[in-house]
Amino acid sequence: MQGKKIGIIGSGSWATAMIKMLCENDQDKHIFWWIRKEEDAEYIQKFKHNPTYLSGVAVDLSITSIDTSAKNVVANSDIVILNTPAAYLKDALNGITKEDFKDKIVVSAIKGIIPKDNLIIGEFLEQRYDIDIRQICVVGGPCHAEEVALGKLSYLTFGCKNLDNAASVASFLSSRVIKTILSEDIIGIEFGAVLKNIYALAGGICHGLGYGDNFQAVLVSNAIREMRRFVAKVDGDTSRDVNTSAYLGDLLVTAYSQFSRNRTFGNMIGKGYSVQSAQLEMNMVAEGYYASACIQEYAEKYAVELPICDAVYQILYAHQPASKIIQALSEKLT
Repeated sequence: MQGKKIGIIGSGSWATAMIKMLCENDQDKHIFWWIRKEEDAEYIQKFKHNPTYLSGVAVDLSITSIDTSAKNVVANSDIVILNTPAAYLKDALNGITKEDFKDKIVVSAIKGIIPKDNLIIGEFLEQRYDIDIRQICVVGGPCHAEEVALGKLSYLTFGCKNLDNAASVASFLSSRVIKTILSEDIIGIEFGAVLKNIYALAGGICHGLGYGDNFQAVLVSNAIREMRRFVAKVDGDTSRDVNTSAYLGDLLVTAYSQFSRNRTFGNMIGKGYSVQSAQLEMNMVAEGYYASACIQEYAEKYAVELPICDAVYQILYAHQPASKIIQALSEKLT
């Protein structure tokens, strides 16, 4: 087995899209892919497709090993890419120790916050596994898994305090249709990815309530300013350019795309679905739902006003009428 060894922890649509990127990249490598369900692993081994997500993506088994043990995948890999919903990450890493991650580059392709711990993924990895911040890389969009599967031109931003590590990870995911951007702004990329899901959820709620494109444009305009204000408050960096792809770009695609599960979830809430009913019907995780409660705590901790995030929280967790809350929000937007 030659070349770099790369592990993927996760078997959903975004993880499957990254498998496609890795398989189509021409660098010498071997991929170790953790699949949670035994029956799905057996299906992929036999038919070379994920039976549940992005089933049109072909898996190159000549360079991909399928494994139902996350510990084995981590042990066999030089670069470990974490690609599960944030709420399920701790379960996926159950049994994996600090020693297992030693000397590896650990990549978060997760756009969420660990519930209860209330930590972005980089902080979680530092605190729980003592991983050096220079060994942690985060991936930002805009990049929907469905468009990757269709071969549409897409862009990814790789954030790491060690740009050489960011470049190394990016080199294995780039291709003719995947362009890569490097950044040192881990904090901004992670929080931007969390917040844009909440804003997309807000946009979906407004769409479900019957608000039009004019209002949505104002909502998104306010959202990017709210994002800049929040992230600057968290780390004190007021020079950050949020009009780049990892911030504004990812916000726009999540707020408007037909593939946005957060927008879809919000739209269902706006139309009167309960949270539970919307989750059951989607059968996919909308990260913005969990992030909403977490960001509320951050807002209180840092004493920063987040009107859009607060409105979403009031609807989802305080069970306030969506029509009333969005009407009140509309008076605060500029």
